[in-house]
Amino acid sequence: MKHLFFAIAALATMFTSCNSQKLLILYYSQTGTTQVVAEELQKQLGADIERIDVAEAYDGDFMATVQRFNEERQSGFVPTLLPLKSNLDRYETIFIGYPVWSGTYAPAVAALLNSANLDGKTVVSFCTFGSGGLNTSTADLVKALPNSTVKEGYGVRAARLHAVPAEVNRFLIENGFKEGSIEALPEYSEQVPVSEEDIEIFNAACSDYQFPLGTPVTVSKRSAAGSEDYLFTVSNGSPFGGAASTSSIYVTVADGCKPEFTVVVR
Repeated sequence: MKHLFFAIAALATMFTSCNSQKLLILYYSQTGTTQVVAEELQKQLGADIERIDVAEAYDGDFMATVQRFNEERQSGFVPTLLPLKSNLDRYETIFIGYPVWSGTYAPAVAALLNSANLDGKTVVSFCTFGSGGLNTSTADLVKALPNSTVKEGYGVRAARLHAVPAEVNRFLIENGFKEGSIEALPEYSEQVPVSEEDIEIFNAACSDYQFPLGTPVTVSKRSAAGSEDYLFTVSNGSPFGGAASTSSIYVTVADGCKPEFTVVVR
């Protein structure tokens, strides 16, 4: 009987090991923000995890990093990566994480895509950002990986890391990466012109952001468990005399908390 028990335990361990080897979390994190999301994914999935590092680290302040990034992008330069320890051939699904820089993934991910063969794999994006960029960076991943199945994953503002555990849990369950049950979110209502109260909520959520986010024009709403959510359509004016542009800004107001915007979709 004892031998049977150990045999079953060994098979269970082997199954768990093989299962975890099919999913890898790869991430680049300059300041540690994206690392928070990567480690939460690893915690909830029990997956393997590895950090991507460049040979010449982006270790300057914000402005120095932006300047270096812009110079490299204009010249077409792609940084050199330190060798990965993981054998990517062992994995069927790879989560790739990064901070969003100028609307797309950081250069370390561009270097990864240039050097790694991800053909036939499922790639799931995740990212951190100041205002948005999950949709645009994922679209760039789709273009860069025509022979992979690329899925838009999870993104969060760097100012909202407190929300990561609950939001990652919802994302993983909704997309079939994890078992569990969650309350379905209701649909947003129809867009209607903003009221004075709506504008106050928008300003409370967005006025502290370092860059202008536009003027709210219309809004739709929904009541979720523990929060009121708003989807604002925002006018960004007519820069340089061109056509007026709009964006969508999502705002959430958790019970007893200050309004905060979660993402800008341009």
